[in-house]
Formats: sequence, C-alpha cells, structure tokens
Amino acid sequence: MVHTLERLVVRHALRLPAPAGPAGDGAAAARQFDVALMSVGFKLSAELFAALSSYDEKTVAALAARTLLSVRELVGDHVRHNTYFVDFPANVPDTAAFWAECLVKALSDDAARPTVLARLGDGVLDLLTLPTYGRYQHSYEELLAAHDELVASVGDRVTLLHLGGTLADEVTALYLALAGSRTPLGEEHLADLAVLARHRAHGPQPERIPVRENRAVINRARLRAGAGLLVDTVTDVLRLACALSGGDVGLREPTRFRAPSRPDRRALLAALDAVVAANPAKLADVPPHREAWKRLGERLHPHEYPQWPHAADVFAVARGERKAPSLARRVEELLGEDDVPGAAELLAGVAPGALFRSLDRLLRTAAEGEQREAVLTAAERAAPRVSGRVVLSVREHVQNRTGRGGPRRVFVNRRGGAWVTEDRRRPLPPAVRERLVALLDTETRRRLDVPERLLVDPAVLDVALPLSGRTASAGLGVLPRGSVSPVEGDLLRFFTYWKERSRTTDHDLSALVLDADYDAVTWLSYTSLTDVEGSHSGDLVQAPDGATEFIDLRLGLVRGDFIVPQVHVYSGEDFESVEESFFGFMLREADQGGRPFEPRTVRMKSDLRGPGRIALPLAFQRDDEGRWHARWLHLYLRGEPAENRVEENLVTFAVLVRGLVERTPLTVRHLTELMTRAGARTEAWDGRSLPEKPVTFIGLERPEGLPAGSRVITPENLRDLVPA
Repeated sequence: MVHTLERLVVRHALRLPAPAGPAGDGAAAARQFDVALMSVGFKLSAELFAALSSYDEKTVAALAARTLLSVRELVGDHVRHNTYFVDFPANVPDTAAFWAECLVKALSDDAARPTVLARLGDGVLDLLTLPTYGRYQHSYEELLAAHDELVASVGDRVTLLHLGGTLADEVTALYLALAGSRTPLGEEHLADLAVLARHRAHGPQPERIPVRENRAVINRARLRAGAGLLVDTVTDVLRLACALSGGDVGLREPTRFRAPSRPDRRALLAALDAVVAANPAKLADVPPHREAWKRLGERLHPHEYPQWPHAADVFAVARGERKAPSLARRVEELLGEDDVPGAAELLAGVAPGALFRSLDRLLRTAAEGEQREAVLTAAERAAPRVSGRVVLSVREHVQNRTGRGGPRRVFVNRRGGAWVTEDRRRPLPPAVRERLVALLDTETRRRLDVPERLLVDPAVLDVALPLSGRTASAGLGVLPRGSVSPVEGDLLRFFTYWKERSRTTDHDLSALVLDADYDAVTWLSYTSLTDVEGSHSGDLVQAPDGATEFIDLRLGLVRGDFIVPQVHVYSGEDFESVEESFFGFMLREADQGGRPFEPRTVRMKSDLRGPGRIALPLAFQRDDEGRWHARWLHLYLRGEPAENRVEENLVTFAVLVRGLVERTPLTVRHLTELMTRAGARTEAWDGRSLPEKPVTFIGLERPEGLPAGSRVITPENLRDLVPA
C-alpha cells in the first residue's frame, strides 16, 4: 500500500516523496536512475538528484524501479505497442491493394477458402474471414529490429520530477487538495480520493468539502474507520448509501443497493434522523430522488428503528405519504403563475446557486422592465452566497450568449457524453449581459487570493478553467475541455491502445480532416490507409494481449484546417468495459526516425473511460499564420452498437467541432487579468530567468529553481485557482 500511495503522489504532483532509507553514496545509482527516466521523457530535478545522492544505492535503486513503473504508465510505455504493418509509417500499402493481397492469401488457405468463397458468392468481401487481416503477422521483437533508434531532438519532451516531503506529508497534502477541491473531480481522481481517504480518516481534514461527491467517498472511509460522518443534508446520506453499494455518488445512474450490515444501517438512519430533526425543511430534498429513496428504504427497514422517527419521515415523503414539495416544484408553480420575481426571490433566499444556474431562463421569461429588474436585483443580492465555481460557470455561459453561436447547441454532460440540438433560445439583451458580466467579475475579483507578485507562463493563458465535472481525463499532458495549446513539430502521430477483458473487441483509430467551413476533405482509417497527409498503421480486430493502432500525419501536407482524431468501438467491449484503453499523440521532427511508439515524444496520453462508443479526445486547428493548435474536447458519442466508422458520422463530427471551437471558454487569462486589476504585479515568464523572491507561478510545468515559499499552479492543481 505504501507503494500505491507513492504512485499517487507521483501521478498527481510529479513529486517524489523523500525515501526512508540509510544515508550513503547514491550518486551513481541516481545517475543511472536519471538516464533511465530520460529514455521515457522524464528527468530528476537538480534538487531531487542531490537529495537521492545522499542515500545508499539500494534505497535509490528500489525507488527508481518503482518510479519508472509509475512514469511509464503515465506516458503509456507500460505496454508493448506493436503495429500491423511492420515498417509503419513506411511502406503502408494502398487500401484496395492490401485487401486484394489478403484475399489472395485466404483463397490459397484450404481452411479459410470455403468461408471466403461463400461470402463472395453473396457479393460481400468480409475482411474478418481473411486469416491474415487484422491480426499481427510479426512479433514485437521483429518490429523493433525493423526500426532505427530515435534520434534525440531539442523538441523531445522532458518532464521534471521534483523532490517532495516525507510520504506521510505528501499523502496528507494530496488528500487535503482533492478532498477540499472546489470543482468536481473526474472519476479517476475520485477513485484516488477514496484510496487516500482510507488512510486519512482520522487525520487532518479540509476546512470545507464543498463537492458533495467528494464528501460521499470520504464518509464511506470515515464510516469504516469509526469516525463521525460529515452530513448536513439528506442527500449526503443517500450519496453515502450509494458509495457503500459501489454505486454512482453523483446520483446520475441508478444504484442497486446492497443489504447493509446492521452497523451501517444504524449509521445511515441515525444520520438521516439528525439532519431532519435539526431542520425539517430538508425533507424537500427527498422528491428529486424519490425512486432511489424507495429502493434504499427496502434495504434499511426504518420501521424497525422507532428511536429515529425523523428518518422514517424521509421514506414517508418518498412514498408520497407525507407532503414536502421540492424547491423545483415551488419554482415551477410560481413561473406557471407568471410570478418570475417571486421565483427569483424564493431561489435567492434558499438556493442562491440554483438562482444563478436559472438566470438565463428567468431573464428570458421575465417581461421587460420591472420583472427583469427584479431578477437582476435578486442575483446581485444573492451573489456573495454563490460558490465561486458557479459564479465562473455563469460568467462563461453569459459571454457566449450573444446570439452569434449558430442554430445548433452542443450539450456535454459531466461524464463527457455529448449531443447536439437546435438552439431556440432568444439572445440575452446586450445591456443585461453587460450588467451580469460586471456583477460576476466584481464578485470573482472580491474572492480571489491576489498575490503580491504573479509570474505567468504565456502558454497557460488559453487553458480553460476546470469548472464542470469531467472536463479532462486522467493522464499526462491533459488539459481541460476547451483549452487551446500550441503544437510544434513536423510529424503528428496519434495512437490508441486497448486490451479486451472477456470478449473479442475491435477499436478503430481514425482521423478526419475538415476545411475552414467544417466540410470533410479526407480521412485516414482502416478503410483509407494512405493519403497525401499520411498513413494508418493497419487495422487490428482483436486484443487479447492488447493492441495499438497509429496514424501518422505530416502537418505541412494537411490540406484542411482541422484534424479530428477519434476512436470508434467497431465491435465488442466499450471504453468502460475493456480492461484498459487510452489515446495519445506524439510530435517528432521529420528526420528523427525511431519506433512507432517513442515515449519521450509523447505529448499527451489520456485514459479512454466514458459513455458511448465513439471518443473524440481533441481536435487540431490551423490558424491564419499556418501554426497548429490543439483544442481539447474530451467527448464521447453514443454511436451505434456495432460497426461505427468515421465516414458514417461526418456531419455529426463537423457540428460538434464547430460548436465547441466557436464557443469561448473561460480561461486562466481571465483570472490573471482580474488579479492584475486587483493589484498583483504580473510578469510574463520568458522560460529562462527566475525571480529572487517568492512568487505565485502559473504555467504548464513547474520550473526548476523557484525561490522557497513560491506557490505553483500547473494543470495538475489548476482547480486551486477557482475561488471559494
């Protein structure tokens, strides 16, 4: 378990906890460790190298072995990446010629010939019946022998690992950061929080745990450790019950409640009783989750515990035996009576966050004049009690409500599921937008922790703030949805890896090229292996031991303005069912050579874990000066149950990309500008020189040599920028 905790610290903070071991001369082992790290694109900071040199060799060697496993997994180098075409990206054949070659070989195979001829007799060339199609024809060792070593380049990625404190201190700091996050965590980070919570249930706790899903997994750990529960609503108890049954603490998917143990049953009922006894109005939170409460009541048997009568009231409301109108129902009743000011006043008094989330609708519904003024006045009065995340989310929403967004509206849920619908909303009047923007910016500036000195890497300014649930997947070099980052290099290479769990599974990597009007120019996929832009490594149709597909693109030859890589589930297990799946991209110079997968050229690698059967991790856009930029999407589409292909979804992809590209996210730039207006002495970092006194640094990576006492914000802890 110690090694698991150490791995979490490395993955989240890129810090190595100081090892526990005897002093000695570990300089030689540290140098070997550094060389091994550089082969996968990592390096020891000078401070970390010096610290490790003071330990004995065995301690350093053991730490090196563990750390290498962690960073290789971060970059995707923990598995073997073979290709179908052994010389890829060279010597990739024309698609039709390749299929014909496979067919000829199949017809010369006595075992395969009858099936192939039967399918041909039906007028179908079934590639899956061809023995040499979609299955590796060479070993991984033969692949390595076919490729030269990678030529080092100044553009290769070098990610620094920094020296941390003791493991106990690092684990506590990481736990407090995740538990106290002001923005919802992704599923992977929530799972990590659950691991950390088991070790810190009796330790220091954050002053506040604003995200309710975080509270649920922490309460599960506290219940197991015999610590007091942190609940102040009945929904907190419902989320805890879901956590105990391995269900969805976000309450988006139904949970199959398991019969709890008697101690757990008593704890849940006692917590419910205490919440309702302290404030009977909390019963109004029951109706929105009525069915879940009914199912939970069948497991808790509240009638067997007369000492907690208020807990029984919760289930009486769920069954409709007791009235407790929900807030949403009361608001709808007021709106049905055309009492928009009354609805705004109600929300401002008891649920200011809900008021802010409903502002667009209320302002569109309100009549011009007194009604609209009443809504705006209620918002101004409620603003100090709204969370910083909601304030910023509404700010992002308002800046995009100009009416210039086109006839389509793109929705993205908290798990990355995306869909498109017609946008029939009237635009907000300019005067209303300006008033709201002023209100929201004033409120944000009031809450910001404004540093005396602010040092900002310009490359981070267009990174989107992580305001909603799953704006990014876990991985290396991953940025939140909506972020824009520069892309430099001659060759852009995508890769996707998957390993099936229990049934044959075929995931297909494709890349769609769109022009400036979002019309398709071409695509690369298993149905189009080569084109002017580049080549595909070949289709693989099963992955019992794991499989990888690549696409290689020469950026200077791309004929369009957008490149949209995507992963399709053609058959078998989806992204949430396979044992493992991930996507990434590499950047290289034209003369570097190397194997198809070279870890130190990987710029981004992210897990593929989301709903649906089509993944769109990001898109690439060329600007007016010919420079390429990555635009982060993190989208999952439902797709078809089988046989998803790029050419059958061209319109959908174009609409989605257009909708997100033309939307303006709220970025780091917004907050740094507010800090500057509030008095921070802001300086753009030139990538080399460092200040002599402590600063707040915001950038894509932590620079080496910052003065002690400096605060560092990178994508790993970008959520800390969001004010409370």
